[in-house]
Amino acid sequence: MFAHGFLRLAAAVPPLRVAEPLYNAQQTCQLLRQAQTQQVDVIVFPEVGLTGYTCNDLFHQQALLRAAVEALQVVVQATAESFQGLAVVGLPLVVDEQLFNCAAVIHRGRLLGIVPKSYLPNYQEFYDARFFAPAWTAHSRSVRWGDAEVPFGVDLLFRDRQQPTICVGVEICEDLWMPIPPSSWQALHGATVLLNLSASNETIGKAAYRRELVNQQSARCIAAYAYASSGTGESTTDLVFGGHCLIAENGVLLAESSRFSRQATLLTADVDIDRLVTHRMQTTSFHDALAEPHGRAMGFRIVEFALETHPQRPLRRHVDAHPFVPKAAEQLRERCEEIFQTQVCGLARRLEHLGTPSVAIGVSGGLDSTLALLVTCKAFDTLAAPRSAIQALTMPGFGTTQRTRTNAEALMRLLGVRAKTIDIRPLCLAEWRALGHAPFGIDLHGLDVEQFSELLRQLPPERRSDLVFENVQARMRTQLLMNTGFVIGTGDLSELALGWCTYNGDHMSMYNPNASIPKTLVKFLVGWAAENEFTGEVRSTLLDIVGTEISPELLPTSAEGKIVQATESAIGPYELHDFFLYHLLRYGAPPAKIVYLATQAEFRSRYTVAEIIHWLRVLLTRMFRNQFKRSCVPDGPKVGSVSLSPRGDWRMPSDASVQAWLADLDRLQDASATPEG
Repeated sequence: MFAHGFLRLAAAVPPLRVAEPLYNAQQTCQLLRQAQTQQVDVIVFPEVGLTGYTCNDLFHQQALLRAAVEALQVVVQATAESFQGLAVVGLPLVVDEQLFNCAAVIHRGRLLGIVPKSYLPNYQEFYDARFFAPAWTAHSRSVRWGDAEVPFGVDLLFRDRQQPTICVGVEICEDLWMPIPPSSWQALHGATVLLNLSASNETIGKAAYRRELVNQQSARCIAAYAYASSGTGESTTDLVFGGHCLIAENGVLLAESSRFSRQATLLTADVDIDRLVTHRMQTTSFHDALAEPHGRAMGFRIVEFALETHPQRPLRRHVDAHPFVPKAAEQLRERCEEIFQTQVCGLARRLEHLGTPSVAIGVSGGLDSTLALLVTCKAFDTLAAPRSAIQALTMPGFGTTQRTRTNAEALMRLLGVRAKTIDIRPLCLAEWRALGHAPFGIDLHGLDVEQFSELLRQLPPERRSDLVFENVQARMRTQLLMNTGFVIGTGDLSELALGWCTYNGDHMSMYNPNASIPKTLVKFLVGWAAENEFTGEVRSTLLDIVGTEISPELLPTSAEGKIVQATESAIGPYELHDFFLYHLLRYGAPPAKIVYLATQAEFRSRYTVAEIIHWLRVLLTRMFRNQFKRSCVPDGPKVGSVSLSPRGDWRMPSDASVQAWLADLDRLQDASATPEG
């Protein structure tokens, strides 16, 4: 175990000789030594790996059974000398005059417990019931090992006394194939790490089925799951084994071995125990099965052990820098299609309920309004309604550039909606006069729009700050839209989290299809639509929008007509903020852990630790300060696992203090400032 709740888990397959326990024990010990050099915390080996699974009637030979016990002694002794983690190996063991297929759980020279196999396959190529007894037939709850009594049974869980959230459950092969695997009950009683010792032979399509089983069980149990199956040395008579190893965490496959290797396999991955525990707390129905009579009656014995800590080891796990954006080409296509359909379905249902009214949408030439316009057009197509009922307004102001205005007007024309351009500058000028406001200290007396605009372009950078100037423009656009029709919102999840929106300006609409889509995904979706859904001038316009610097365009342009208000310069890179949001909202990760994960992601070469800490501080401060804006946002479809709807996923007090989160960052910053840090 090391910092931030990660545990290094391994599945191992040593070379094997059928019915030669001493050789198998030696090969197991060799892999244990390798695992120690890789600082593995928990390792699982294949089913009856000390003898081999295919011994068949040799399992009833006393010589083999004695040799298996002697082999276990060799492995137990090896863990005292060369492996500091928890190791689980398989062997046949006689208990109560019955032979059981067992998993022996070992830690630092001590046999902690023995778990027998619950379900014995006795069909097709399997004959387990010919040799072994099922777990339920045992009378004893312990076995003698040297001078000690060792717990025996399927009711054992193995828990780290220093980190109680590290709790290990063990099942064997067929157990996983059952309607209710033993690991399900283990998870309900606290096991966060599930291990499977298996001897699953290879047949066509079986590997994919195993992979799905492991993934699904890890998801149902909200747990880490490591699976180790017998290797090629087990292949004999009619069966071939491939040594398939898998490590999954809550439905995500973290690592998978190649099959049919003739060399030893040591598959490792770092699993996030803290994330699993948080997810179980969030999933309040997780423990409901314990209310069933069988759940109430079932109890587990806890066997404690203590792992050594490895605070400085590098993370052996991929950290996605853009968790909202899928990577694989086929997954990209499916995800984008699903997102668009979700947005379109939600908007179409609302419009249908209202009798498909005329709608109004502001089109700025930026990413968010572009995506919302594409969704609106598709919703009208779905309802067989004419796109002419979509009134699209582009409303250039004092910060609008020629590039965004040209793209907005081109997009409206090309998509066949009713387009209108309204210059909001005279309206805003009149409102400032009515309010008695002098923007940037400029006296408006006697100035027309063009004269005022020219003065704005000459403003030095240090004077370009006027919140009233920005808010009046944002609210003017919303007022025009509200008086035009049913307003389609355009703001995204990232802006809402940061409070980067004008209250009752771009903050408000009648329905917002972008409500739960983060900025990085918005950008990707528009780019994907350009490349996959459109050709010609529409495609080139969309691609130019993707390439445009993100800006609200509320502050005056430069003398050359260029953007001076770059959003990411003011509030930070959206790729960082979306990364922060994912881990903060999805898994409740503390700030120090989020910083650590960010340093492990692929964008780490672009940002220093100090920059990551700085922008996370910005996100947290703005997020807590601006909850009041999120408390009254319009309806919008939940698209992914993260949403800030006050009616659904995120119910946060508007006046909550951020100090506990900032204190975590302060401690991290202080530690990094020391020579040791």
